[in-house]
Amino acid sequence: MKINEEVFRAILITKGRKTKKNHSVMLRAVNYNGKIYFSRHKQDSDWFQNALSNSKVIIEYKDSIFSGTAKLVLDKGLNRKISELKYTGEERAKEKRVAIEISLD
Repeated sequence: MKINEEVFRAILITKGRKTKKNHSVMLRAVNYNGKIYFSRHKQDSDWFQNALSNSKVIIEYKDSIFSGTAKLVLDKGLNRKISELKYTGEERAKEKRVAIEISLD
């Protein structure tokens, strides 16, 4: 199965940087240019820090499981684009955010 939707809800599974146990969280994701993006206001959440600490992640979407590699998005223009796609037509699309990019295996 392939992810065809531009914006969707999925479960992101990261490996705990301290516990080494799987950490699951339901998030709104963006599918853009063949990559999957997850974003938030700051880098302070467990899932975000976990993905930066151990780049191997799993995405559960519908009845499929995808593995991939995460990296921090450093391009401010791309971060802006992800916010615009994630929150199309919403005021919060203009807020500054940080994102991770997932390259699926």
